[in-house]
Amino acid sequence: MDADFWLARWREDRTHFHQQRVTPLLQKYWPALELPGSARVLVPLCGKSLDMIWLAQQGHAVLGVELAQQAIEQFFDENGLHPAIEDSPIGPRYQAGNIDIICADIFTLDAHTLSGCAGVYDRAALVALPAGMRRRYVEHVYGQLASQYRGLLLTLDYEQEQMDGPPFALKDAEVQSLYAGHSRATLIDQRGILDKEPKFVERGLSRLDTLVYRLDGTR
Repeated sequence: MDADFWLARWREDRTHFHQQRVTPLLQKYWPALELPGSARVLVPLCGKSLDMIWLAQQGHAVLGVELAQQAIEQFFDENGLHPAIEDSPIGPRYQAGNIDIICADIFTLDAHTLSGCAGVYDRAALVALPAGMRRRYVEHVYGQLASQYRGLLLTLDYEQEQMDGPPFALKDAEVQSLYAGHSRATLIDQRGILDKEPKFVERGLSRLDTLVYRLDGTR
């Protein structure tokens, strides 16, 4: 999936992946991470997710990264926030309260920026990437976070041959392989959600599970 693909999705308002509520699984499992309230939390490929509002309400300094400027502007506008905007070496930076969003390709984030994040929340980033990009993404992002970072990863599992992604299916074995070496990925929840996702039934799926992983840096 190249940049033009995602920019076109936002431009054409084909953003069914955006949720109109805070993710219940985030609210359920985030407190168990016991991150300090002031910890900086990375939200990669953040779109205009309301999960960032919830994380900020917990006291965290939220760092979102999003390629589509349109998504960033909609996030602040729809939530009644008035960001200060400044240029940075990575890309335009929008900041309001304790929410900071950089308009950039996630692969352009430098080690200094990533190492300052003690937490990470990944709901729709990893599953948005085709197989050939996943290892590069995990190594670049997770391999450069604070050494003892903690976070949550939400993925999907289904029979990949039944539907073209994104979102793509990720088996547990692939998740374990991707994170081995710098992180421990512990599966803490798995549940079938096809009955709540009719659009995926229409696309041909016979099974759809959402999986929640607790991530712990081990470097």
